[in-house]
Amino acid sequence: MSGRTVLILLFAGVQSLDVTGPLEVFAGAGPAYRVVTASSGGAAVRTSSGLTLVPEADLSVVPAPDTVIVPGGEGTRDTDPAIVRWLRAHASGARRVVSVCSGALVLAEAGLLAGRRATTHWRVCGTLARRYPDVLVDPEPIFVRDGPIATSAGVTAGIDLALALVEEDLGRDVALAIARHLVMFLRRPGNQTQFSAQLSAQVASRSGLREVQRWIADNPHADLRVPTLARRANLSPRQFARAFTTEVGEPPGRYVDRVRLETARRLLEEGDDSVDRIAGRSGYGTSEAMRRAFVRALGVPPSEYRRRF
Repeated sequence: MSGRTVLILLFAGVQSLDVTGPLEVFAGAGPAYRVVTASSGGAAVRTSSGLTLVPEADLSVVPAPDTVIVPGGEGTRDTDPAIVRWLRAHASGARRVVSVCSGALVLAEAGLLAGRRATTHWRVCGTLARRYPDVLVDPEPIFVRDGPIATSAGVTAGIDLALALVEEDLGRDVALAIARHLVMFLRRPGNQTQFSAQLSAQVASRSGLREVQRWIADNPHADLRVPTLARRANLSPRQFARAFTTEVGEPPGRYVDRVRLETARRLLEEGDDSVDRIAGRSGYGTSEAMRRAFVRALGVPPSEYRRRF
């Protein structure tokens, strides 16, 4: 066999995109990797969406892999004992073991996350923490690496993590070429939060307030004070503030602050604009105002955030 072996474990109720997302990343590197899918007994498995996947191998006879990937899905609610036994017996022989989404539950059941920092899909973080109190669950990042173990959030986070592993093995240029082929960014850093302002906030039920939410996201540099936003929603400032807080779940000022911080973080991570220019584009006005916001929310100034991430 050529290249490093990447073994993806399959089981009934697996999430198909948790399988195919990382698989496409590693397969995109050509002969550098040999991707193998395997299940208990080599049996075909029905995914959580109803798709049937036919594995390449019986898990009991696969060669020692370089990387093991455990996807998530509804099937992790009642972990396949055969998968757990295999991980307990063979995971230590792999250079790294990776989970996608709720696959972290399987790693925890096999004892691989004890005493380690880990993440999973935000809906599953509470379950992971309750069932396995010896796991240091961090619900914020899209992926976490702790020694040879890496855990990630939902589907796209598994792709981000796979790109990070390819970059580690083969360099940024190869990972960038794969990302371009998949028409995605290279790559969201693991520290990026699962909870964007738009995802974690509620979507307002009134169309006027939803339009204001879209306007804020698209125009963080604009005048986003309550009187201005209230006019866009055709409400008085008092009515707007009360309705926005009720329907979105937080006051408009706090929502605006989070959108601006998220915008600035993304621009620092993805581009080469100066801090002064990013401060303007994000709505902070001055680099000093942005610095204060970063230190207050993240504990580091923008320049240090960019250097790290």
